[in-house]
Amino acid sequence: MGKQNKIFALEGKVQHYQWGGFTYLPKLLSRSNEQQQPFAEYWLGAHVQGPSQIAGNGLLDGFLREHPEALGKVVRLKFGSLPYLLKILDVRDMLSIQLHPTKADAVAGFKQENEKGIPLTAAYRNYKDDNHKPELMAALGEFWLLHGFRAPASMINILQEQPELQFLLPVFKKGDYEAVYRLVMEMDVLEVKERLQPLLDRIIPLYQADRLSKASPDFWAARAALTFNQPGSIDRGIFSVYLLNLVRMDKGEGIFQDSGILHAYLEGQNVEIMANSDNVLRGGLTPKHIDVPELMKHVRFAPVVPSILKGETMNAYEKRYPTPAADFELHEIHLDKGDRYPLKASTVEILIVIEGEVNADSAGSPALAVHQGGSLLLTDGADIVLTSAKGALIYKATVPSA
Repeated sequence: MGKQNKIFALEGKVQHYQWGGFTYLPKLLSRSNEQQQPFAEYWLGAHVQGPSQIAGNGLLDGFLREHPEALGKVVRLKFGSLPYLLKILDVRDMLSIQLHPTKADAVAGFKQENEKGIPLTAAYRNYKDDNHKPELMAALGEFWLLHGFRAPASMINILQEQPELQFLLPVFKKGDYEAVYRLVMEMDVLEVKERLQPLLDRIIPLYQADRLSKASPDFWAARAALTFNQPGSIDRGIFSVYLLNLVRMDKGEGIFQDSGILHAYLEGQNVEIMANSDNVLRGGLTPKHIDVPELMKHVRFAPVVPSILKGETMNAYEKRYPTPAADFELHEIHLDKGDRYPLKASTVEILIVIEGEVNADSAGSPALAVHQGGSLLLTDGADIVLTSAKGALIYKATVPSA
């Protein structure tokens, strides 16, 4: 790292997971997709499974090992490495119902699986690293997700409304979340089929006739069945579509997923920031490994009232989405045509331009023009001025303790 240079162009890594869309990320990143690959996630960070490329300075993970001072003293001493991963997601097909472990549980689980000799790449492995994975998302347009168990009155209403699910009412008994979730997760596969088939026989024709609203769990249950069911079996995750809160978000709204909260992204595009981890325990709507006993140890069996974050205004240009996580903070920067906005960094900060374009000027570095889909890396001590000839929407990843 040059003595003066604290600002760099950055290029992330695309992940082509099957659930991804075909047009949003290619358009954002100005890339062709002639092979019609799914573009699911765009990673910006130093995660070993997809480190970003710094223009002229190699991969970000290696760069930070060589230049730990770039993190700033506070973050370097507290975390030792870049503690967050920033992503842009395009969710075309529903993601699995999942949760993330606490830090202590991740450390214990990772150690235990290592001692058992389970390869890191094994499909049946639960813990990929020893870190927790709290995460925050902000919607880039209309976005749908499942988030936490419904409140008792809402749970009773939804189970009463579905004749095929009324058998769960006496189990729930106005608040026994563990009993009702354990029943559906440990139920014999034949009983799962027996219980859910009549429900699907009723709602799938309505879905196919375009007679279901996205505001109804029936819409997502039918879509899940058509996406994930295998011949002769039904994905038990369909029960969770009714047990969890169905949340619609608008552009600019955020939501935080803490450890133990069951959730699933259903449709839309978002910007997501998380602790630098890949630990996921799944509860259905997936062909991937599901370890029910391990999952049940970590579920937060309590109702959740989804808290939609609008962002806290910092000044005329920037707002932040505060969360309890010490590992990261997401900021939104909005510039109008002709605006000038000075920024100072006290740790590694990553900026991505979602709309428009900006110029980044710094006394000790060449000016950088960043177009839609382009990213900037700022290191400790970076002092820049952002200007925009057309206006711009930018998301910034940083660390609150810095």
